[in-house]
Amino acid sequence: MRLGILVYSLTGGGAERVVSYLLAHFQSKNVDTHLILMNDGIVYDIPEGINVHYIERSKSNESGLKKLFKIPLLAYRYAKLSRKLELTHSFSLLTRPNYINLISKYLNKRTKKFIISERAFPSLQYGYGGFKSKINRFLISKLYPLSDSVICNSQGNKNDLIESFGVSDQAITVINNPIDFRKIQRIAPIENFFDKKFFNLVSIGRLDEGKNHKMLISAVANFDNVRLYILGDGVLQSELEELIKSKGLEKQVILLGFQPNPYTYLKNADLFIFGSNHEGFPNVLLEAMACGLPILSTNCKSGPSEILEYNGEEVDNLIITKYGILVPVKDEKLMKKGIEYFQSNHSYHLECKKNIAKRVKDFDTSIILDEFENAIFQK
Repeated sequence: MRLGILVYSLTGGGAERVVSYLLAHFQSKNVDTHLILMNDGIVYDIPEGINVHYIERSKSNESGLKKLFKIPLLAYRYAKLSRKLELTHSFSLLTRPNYINLISKYLNKRTKKFIISERAFPSLQYGYGGFKSKINRFLISKLYPLSDSVICNSQGNKNDLIESFGVSDQAITVINNPIDFRKIQRIAPIENFFDKKFFNLVSIGRLDEGKNHKMLISAVANFDNVRLYILGDGVLQSELEELIKSKGLEKQVILLGFQPNPYTYLKNADLFIFGSNHEGFPNVLLEAMACGLPILSTNCKSGPSEILEYNGEEVDNLIITKYGILVPVKDEKLMKKGIEYFQSNHSYHLECKKNIAKRVKDFDTSIILDEFENAIFQK
């Protein structure tokens, strides 16, 4: 067997971290694995001996229109490379690599199986209107059903592909995102970073509209004893800096940029807070839980309710679970209420920590990576 894994880059992100885990896993199983990239950004470790190839070295700030028009060319290049490498299995993650993978299927008859992985909730991710959303919805509906197999990271995005894009139920396997629990346990927390006079919140994610950091910033504005630390970079960096400045929150909201080792921060914080409008299966919730942090998150359609095992219980419009609190998407008022609930219910905060220590082990790499192997090679 000879496996190709196609992804845009190995810069920060949940899918990219999964790729780094898979590379190490398949190497340990003596699978001839090739990593194919479209951008030379790499922050995650690539095991020594893994072959890395590029079908382009694009700039991360390319326009959406340019990215769209390059898809046929990149599919041709990928098909040519796949034939040269004599790949038996071609596996891609994220939307544009998935398009390239599936188009290459008709330019490369030697590869036996083409597998894609959807990591988000496409009908919401591309539900903002405009040309970009329309063309992506069209391409997903036309190309995804052509895949030999689809790996989704949550039941929510599986249902979305079936109901909104016509992908066959039989073609889809749900495999949750993995975390390397043992590795995270070995990482030491950063010392003397957080001022313990404050209730310290951490959020992680790309600075874009979908993650809705604006709501989180506004939600902490009226708390004198709360600080919010945001890890990540992205297109809204300047806009968020202006928002923080306009609200006079420079000492209360701190943008830390992308951090390849977020665990050192998570391990000394008090609460993980997440405001995303849509997700597939957010790795950052698992990573925070692996560091012992209770969760306060929006209940976006896919991911958080599955991770926190929501059973329908609500208290004053807050969804209370054994591991944290869920609030409606874009509801700043209830996000504030969630912060207050954690601050005023110390026993609940401690109980969450105890429960999380058990729950997070369900997603350990020792379990999840074998599931990927079985799905890709149909064992």
